[in-house]
Amino acid sequence: MKPVTAMHGRGLAMAIAAVLVVSASVKGSPADPPGKSPPPSSYAPVNEPDFQTTLSRMSSAKAGIMQRQKTLLEQRYDLSDRPLQGVTMDRKKPVQGGVRVKLKAGTSWDQLASMSPADIRAKDLFPAGFMPLPHPNHPEGGMLFPHFEIERVKQQDNRDLTRFDLDFDLPDAFLPEFPPAIYLTTRTDLGDVSKGQLVTLDNYYQLFNGLLNPKQLDGLRLLLTPFPQQQFNATADRRSLRPSQGVACFDCHANGGTNGATHLVGDIRPQEFRHRIETPALRGVNIQRLFGSQRALKTVEDFTEFEQRAAYFDGDPVIATKKGINILDRGSQVHDMAEFQELLDFPPAPKLAWDGKLDPAKATQAELHGQEIFFGKGQCSTCHTPPFYTDNLMHNLQAERFFKPRLINGMMAGGDGPIKTFPLRGIKDTPPYMHDGRLLTLDDTVEYFNLVLGTRLTADEKKDLVSFMLTL
Repeated sequence: MKPVTAMHGRGLAMAIAAVLVVSASVKGSPADPPGKSPPPSSYAPVNEPDFQTTLSRMSSAKAGIMQRQKTLLEQRYDLSDRPLQGVTMDRKKPVQGGVRVKLKAGTSWDQLASMSPADIRAKDLFPAGFMPLPHPNHPEGGMLFPHFEIERVKQQDNRDLTRFDLDFDLPDAFLPEFPPAIYLTTRTDLGDVSKGQLVTLDNYYQLFNGLLNPKQLDGLRLLLTPFPQQQFNATADRRSLRPSQGVACFDCHANGGTNGATHLVGDIRPQEFRHRIETPALRGVNIQRLFGSQRALKTVEDFTEFEQRAAYFDGDPVIATKKGINILDRGSQVHDMAEFQELLDFPPAPKLAWDGKLDPAKATQAELHGQEIFFGKGQCSTCHTPPFYTDNLMHNLQAERFFKPRLINGMMAGGDGPIKTFPLRGIKDTPPYMHDGRLLTLDDTVEYFNLVLGTRLTADEKKDLVSFMLTL
């Protein structure tokens, strides 16, 4: 055995000291006292707790979390079932009408419209329903599906998209028609090619074989194929009761449209600053040049690949590898998926002429007046230009001028930043509105933009503007 020299002794002492420092940092130190939360990290923890412990803890907390969100929604909105007379979506689901955002006591819309943003902010009069909408459990987040989607997928694909910790929050009356119709740019003569069915792996081949070319047909198959995702996978830190095959693109974008499913944007940290996402329809992606509400991805191929590689796992490649990332081949699979998506058309709008504006012979006076407001005093066409009513740009409305930032159910309500201009074609079929679904009706959107843009529309102008948008 070799004797311990002075140098060896110093090295041994240094090693022991290092171990003691590491041990102290784990247990807590004066710089990191016991009980203090560590600073937020961009990475999620990889080592999951025991599944049964997590299941028990989160299941027992579910009722309280959902009641908290229900209370918030009831404070913000009138959630009664009050559809517009004679106005329906593609398959005759009634369209909800009226302003549903509640005002602070003692105020009116005209009064608010006459005030400056600084005054509204100082007096805290900005309607709560105009502020960003939190996820039902914002600190947790994750994909969350309406019950009607869950039940239909169970029936057709024998998959369960139920989360043991959360239920969807918005009432069905304010969600899109289910299942949406599918219109193809290549076969406008056929109308709804889904024939009223939810397209899944169970029936896609029967419905589309002979209607699509082989590349498009395989692209549709991939869009309907479930792949592992953050909450739905086989690991012990999933949020489904049983190990899950995962989710498919068309679980949220049902029939290439939307079912209103919600999630949190994967691009922002820390957690409380992340935005809720309300699933947009994929109809008309062939004319769009930006994808993702804020990501500004430049092609639908970029978007498709990004979703599978990053968004499915909250932008965390470590977790993605653990849970089962699906690497799609860009040159074949991604291309085929994009080729099908680019066939998805907007629904018919029989009152519009070739240029996207109203045919005077088919429109009512109220609709024509609403069109005049849209292209004039209302300033809507500044961003929403015909024929598809988008400028394919991003804009920052700076709505934070009207309120002081605050924490709402675990979400920091502040500035939205630049958001893409979503097309307005088919707008009546895709409630709720804004990127996070904070506006339940078109009447709410008119009041929101009337205030934020300072257009000071009259009651009749607002009403007719809604009438015009219903024709789109």
